[in-house]
Amino acid sequence: MKIALSTWLGRKPFASWRARSSSTVASRMASLVLAVAVVAPRSPRRILDRMSLAEQLRLMVLTDAALLKGRDVVDVCRRAVAGGATALQLRHKGAMPHELAALARALVAALPVPVLVNDRVDVALAAGAAGAHLGQEDPPLTALRPQVPAGFVLGLSVGSRAEADRVRDWPADYWSVGPCYATTHKADAGTPLGTLGFAALARLAPAGVPVIAIGGITAATAGALAKVGAAGIAVIGAVLGASDPESAARALRSAFGAPRGSPPGARRT
Repeated sequence: MKIALSTWLGRKPFASWRARSSSTVASRMASLVLAVAVVAPRSPRRILDRMSLAEQLRLMVLTDAALLKGRDVVDVCRRAVAGGATALQLRHKGAMPHELAALARALVAALPVPVLVNDRVDVALAAGAAGAHLGQEDPPLTALRPQVPAGFVLGLSVGSRAEADRVRDWPADYWSVGPCYATTHKADAGTPLGTLGFAALARLAPAGVPVIAIGGITAATAGALAKVGAAGIAVIGAVLGASDPESAARALRSAFGAPRGSPPGARRT
């Protein structure tokens, strides 16, 4: 399958997008959405209901091709979901758009939880994913929101007070704040915030916007983040780097805490 606009709006840094008029950004985004819809029309699946969004983000597992070590990504993610993962984010840096689209489609078809795509709104739309997760250098959510279907989730990374102040008025469905602790899975992750640093940034999120923690989180640290108000946790190595992804996910859910009546591993959406 071919993704019509493989450059994702040119991959311009945030400063470049800020300098553009909102109409210019919206125009290019509209072209992208139209092109993708023509190539592969899809409606978002496993849509995250606004009222249950925080619950569905309790344990988000991010993929990393390097950690798979020859294992099938769909199988590994199935096992993570069996252990209690409540959402999956496809994050295969360096993969070609058609490769990402094929993986996203496979995950959406195979998993009973919402699937989001890192960075690529175009791929997420083409695959019928629940949404996309964006960084500070991606096109502003103020331009993207009017161009995506109702119910399509847009998550946003926040790593500092300056970033929080910059995007506080953006229409994000959730914030992912970190890195909370040292991590080797994101080269530009920045200085670890620590548990209290995470809590301080989380308090800056707009009312009603869930904040999940990311970066170096393990079963030993998940509980502390729950205590300071994290709506959920996002992990890479703690699950994908484990020999038994199901057991690893179950340990994280147990440490973070499961909603009343929903023991780790039992949830299906």
